[in-house]
Amino acid sequence: MTRPRAALVSVADTPWYHVVSRCVRRAFLCGSDAHSGQCFEHRRGWIVERVKQLAGVFAIDIAAYAVMSNHYHLVLRIDAERARAWSRDEVLRRWTQLFDGPLAVQRVLAGKGDQLDAATQLAIDAWAETYRARLCDLSWFMRVLNETIARKANAEDDVTGRFWEGRFKSQALLDQQAVLTAMAYVDLNPIRANMAETPEDSEHTSVAERIAALRPDPCAELRPASPAALSTPTVPPATAPIADLALKCEAHLAPLPLQPLMPFDPSVRLGAAIPFAFDDYLELVESTGRCIRPDKRGAISDHTPALLDRLNIDPERFIDCATKLMQQFGSAVGAPVHLTALCAARQVKYLRGMAAAKGVFERRAA
Repeated sequence: MTRPRAALVSVADTPWYHVVSRCVRRAFLCGSDAHSGQCFEHRRGWIVERVKQLAGVFAIDIAAYAVMSNHYHLVLRIDAERARAWSRDEVLRRWTQLFDGPLAVQRVLAGKGDQLDAATQLAIDAWAETYRARLCDLSWFMRVLNETIARKANAEDDVTGRFWEGRFKSQALLDQQAVLTAMAYVDLNPIRANMAETPEDSEHTSVAERIAALRPDPCAELRPASPAALSTPTVPPATAPIADLALKCEAHLAPLPLQPLMPFDPSVRLGAAIPFAFDDYLELVESTGRCIRPDKRGAISDHTPALLDRLNIDPERFIDCATKLMQQFGSAVGAPVHLTALCAARQVKYLRGMAAAKGVFERRAA
């Protein structure tokens, strides 16, 4: 039975989530459509850019991503504490980067708030709290992301209608083991799909971006900025109607700055960081990537990467999980004790993936 989104995404349970959004029917997000022969490869950049732009507006950080031919994956962290720390005006500023908002809100941001009466000020305070909740809401993040990409794709194809499936899929990541497994699953998607041989060759994935960042590019300063960065937003006429929930047009959204990916921090001193060392994670992805190629046996034969030992994860089961995460687990991923606790919190008797969790995250002593 389908459960309401509020029951599946709860920051009280975990701030970490793996989400997947897929195109409807034969629609192509990117790649080449064998049926029509048309290439949509350039749309991969749309997704990566828009995800990073929205991460700079919402209180949501991106740990991993992979853009495939007809779907994309994200591993992200919702930072509700950050949203609570924003001032009223900061909340209004962020929200109006995406939506026009009421005229009174625009007047406040224009420095004319002292001209408003007390009742209007109270209304603005209430709107700000509504916007604050939305800016740390996964459903709102996905709504804005998918709507803006659908607009661009439909405009390019000169069609109308639905571009995405009705609901994005989400998995709650309940512990460090789950976060690590989901990130590896996402970063290795192109290898699993025979689209790349190595992590650094898997275009439009977070691991390839992180590896590329380690290599200095001497031509970076000479390279011209992208057209989107140079474009000037088109300001709507003053008489245009203002709709609180109407997304701004692409000309307004394109210049939004890009938020970098979450950093790695093995010391766990940073709240908004991935709790591993990057070199350990890279070793794990490299080892697992070699194992899940079609011409390889599914085992890490040379040595067990340090992260698997540290988190007590069975190597061979981990490889299987890195290819079948969506099939083996349902709406949550984690160690058996954490899945059991989530069952109690959701008041359900069972969560799909308990057997897989016992196999992967309860490593037996040799």
